[in-house]
Amino acid sequence: MKKLFALALGILTAIGGFVDIGDLVTNAAVGARFGLSLVWVVVVGVLGICVFAEMSGRVAAVSGRGTFDLVRERLGPRAGLANLVASVAVTFLTLTAEIGGVALALELASSVHHLLWMPVAGALVWVVLWRVRFGTLENVFGTAGLALIVFAVAVWKLGPDWGELAGAALHPAVPAAETYTSYWFYAVSLFGAAMTPYEVFFFSSGGVEEKWGVKDLGTMRANVFVGFPLGGLLSVAIATCTALVLLPAQVDVQTLAQVALPVVVALGKVGLVLVLVGFFAATFGAACETGLSVGYAVAQYAGFQWGKFVQPRHASRFHAIVLLSCVLAVGLLLTTVDPILVTEYSVVFSAVALPLTYLPILVVANDRTYLGDHANGRLANVLGSVYLVIVIAASVAAIPLLVLSGGGQ
Repeated sequence: MKKLFALALGILTAIGGFVDIGDLVTNAAVGARFGLSLVWVVVVGVLGICVFAEMSGRVAAVSGRGTFDLVRERLGPRAGLANLVASVAVTFLTLTAEIGGVALALELASSVHHLLWMPVAGALVWVVLWRVRFGTLENVFGTAGLALIVFAVAVWKLGPDWGELAGAALHPAVPAAETYTSYWFYAVSLFGAAMTPYEVFFFSSGGVEEKWGVKDLGTMRANVFVGFPLGGLLSVAIATCTALVLLPAQVDVQTLAQVALPVVVALGKVGLVLVLVGFFAATFGAACETGLSVGYAVAQYAGFQWGKFVQPRHASRFHAIVLLSCVLAVGLLLTTVDPILVTEYSVVFSAVALPLTYLPILVVANDRTYLGDHANGRLANVLGSVYLVIVIAASVAAIPLLVLSGGGQ
């Protein structure tokens, strides 16, 4: 019974933790401009994150070591450093966006300007990462993020023509008012949001934190192959809401309030309360994950003691890195940079960094020195290789599309 409860809770956490500020903004913007014509990207992205999260989780469960630890050992310090720099840069930018998202959620709930909430949000994230146990952190915010299921309820309440929605998703086309460069820019952004690098490193390091072993491989795979796809359905629900309400009104998503608007239209004040809880839980949980991921990556590469499974005084350098990351993120936000703009750039640069993240995972997952009989099989290698080609294509196309489309304008 205890194992069944852990499985169910892990799946709930994966669903609630899949959607962060990047998914919220990108999916909402895509729905408001392109309807459901980019749903296929969510499907591709969810399958991709499942493929590499399973590899990363398997590496942690079998070897008992974090992914960055093995990447440096397997590929050498130079290749490991390139992987570290790219991943930490993107993860830090994502952390900044997530703390900004927390402040925006608090602004919606209180009407107090988000700039005043920035230091509070950053301090709360750090205190939670310093004092709260890993399992509590993951389960509380992951489960609270399930409040975002209100988007799926809103879709049902809006009473759409389900056949028309299915037709739009199954027969994607570039709307007449949009350009091909904008369409493909948002396709790459949506792909980057679904496959954000920190997700696999957090998942792997979390497995070490929770002392996974070979006996936990089944639970790990259930969390991946059930939780992430259901989280993907939640992303589609967000896009569908904005496609039903904002697309006909030609409203371009520029704020977090606009992301919430379709839910308020469908469900009123109750919907608003639930969506605010979901926004806060999703962004705060993701801020905790990204803050930890920066610390995990640097500490594992450098060989420091790390993790919340040890007392802070025994992992002081790890916690100092996490604290510094939160301080720098708040400092960047206090320059009055738009948090939504930071979010948009974070998913683009996430796409750019994908090859440096996922190639090392594929290499390590094939190494029998670490995994023995649990190294990649034929199917995992075929899917991993196919997705490596896709992430390289997305990486190469991201910056040119950003320039040619004027940031999706």
